[in-house]
Amino acid sequence: MAKSIPALVNKEMLKWARVHAGYNTIKEAAAKTKITEKNLTLWESGEKSPSLRQAEKLAKYYHCSFSIFSLKEPPVVTPLAKEYRRLQGVKSGGESPELRVALRDMIYRRRIALNLMEELGDSPKEFSLSARLTEKPEELAVRIRKLLGITEEKQFSWKNNSEAWKDWRNAIETVGVLVLLFNDVENEEVRGVSLFHPTLPVIGINSHEKSSSRPFTLLHEFVHILLSKGKEEKPAIEENRSESEWNEIERFAEQVTGAILAPKDIIKKEQLLLNRSTSSEWSIKEIQRLANKYKITPLALATRLLVLNLISPLSYRKWKDNWQEYLTQNPPKDKGGFATPAQKALNRNGNILTSLVIDALSYERITPVDASLYLKINYPHVEELRMFFAFGKPLLFHSAESV
Repeated sequence: MAKSIPALVNKEMLKWARVHAGYNTIKEAAAKTKITEKNLTLWESGEKSPSLRQAEKLAKYYHCSFSIFSLKEPPVVTPLAKEYRRLQGVKSGGESPELRVALRDMIYRRRIALNLMEELGDSPKEFSLSARLTEKPEELAVRIRKLLGITEEKQFSWKNNSEAWKDWRNAIETVGVLVLLFNDVENEEVRGVSLFHPTLPVIGINSHEKSSSRPFTLLHEFVHILLSKGKEEKPAIEENRSESEWNEIERFAEQVTGAILAPKDIIKKEQLLLNRSTSSEWSIKEIQRLANKYKITPLALATRLLVLNLISPLSYRKWKDNWQEYLTQNPPKDKGGFATPAQKALNRNGNILTSLVIDALSYERITPVDASLYLKINYPHVEELRMFFAFGKPLLFHSAESV
C-alpha cells in the first residue's frame, strides 16, 4: 500500500484556522470533522503532520483555502463582530461555525453587489435614513410605513404570506438595503441579523424562518439599521451596554415592528374589537383570523393587542398558554411547494444582487461562469433569470411559500 503524502503545514496555522472557523476547542472540531481528537492534537502540537487528503478535509470543514495552512503567520482579518449588530445570546467572537460561514457569505455577496455597481457605472448612495430611541414607537412606525409605501389597501390585498414577504422585502430593498437569506444556522441561534454599513447595509433572514414570521424579522432588523444610522447602535464588538439596557432597545424595535405590521388606527377599526372589553377572552380561531388578515403570526397579533391595551395581561397570558398548547398539538408547517433553482436563487439573493448580476452579464461585464458562481446556480437557470428581468417572462414554479 502506498504511503500517504504528508502535507506541509504550519502547526500554528492549523490552530488559527480552527478557531477562526468557530471551533474554540479541539473536541468541537473533532465532532464536526470526524477526525479524532488525538490526531488533531498531534497535528496542532507539531508532533505529527496530516496527510494531504486529511489537510484538504480540514480546509473544507474550516471553510478556508488549503494553502492557508502553510502560511508563516495568520492573515490580518476584520473581526466579524465589527460587521453585525449585537445579537441576543451571541457573544462577539463566539459565533457558531455555521453563523460565521453565513456572515462571511453575506459580506461576500455585498462585496459582489458593490463591485458590480462599479462595473456598471453606478455609484451607490449612502444610506441616509435613521431613527432615534427618543421617538415614539407608534409615530416612528407610521413614518417607516409611509417611507416603504405599504398602504392598508396593499396589505389587505395579499393572498398569502409569500406575497406579504415579497412586498415587504421589495419595499426595503427599494430604499437601499440588501436583503439576503442565509442557510444552515439554527433558528434558535439567529432568526435575523443586520450588517451596519454606510452604503448598502445588509439584512439577513434565516431560511428556516417561517413565511408568516419573515416580515416581522425583516422589519425588526430594518429598525436596527435605522437606529444605527441615528447613532443609537454600534456593531456588536463595540456595544458595551448592559443586558437590561440592551433589552430595552430590543423591546423598542419590537414595538415599532408590531406597529408597522398592525397600525393602531387600522386595527382599532376591526369588527372583532368593537364593543369588546379588554378582559374578554379570545379564542385561538379569532386571533388566527385577524393575524391572517394582516399576514403576521397569531402571537405577534395578540402581542400587538396587548401593547395597545386592547386585551388585558390576564387574558393575554391565558390566550398565550392556550396557543402554546395548540402549537404542541398542531406543529406549524409552511405550505410546501416546488420552486425551481432560478426562483430559489432569486429568493436567496433578492432583487438587488440578482438584477445586478443579470445586468452585468447582459452588458458583458462578467462571464456566464461568473454569473453562475455569484448566484450559485447552473447557467441554464441564469438564463431563466435573465429572461425574467429583461422581458418579464415568469419563473416557472408552483409555490415559494417554503423557499
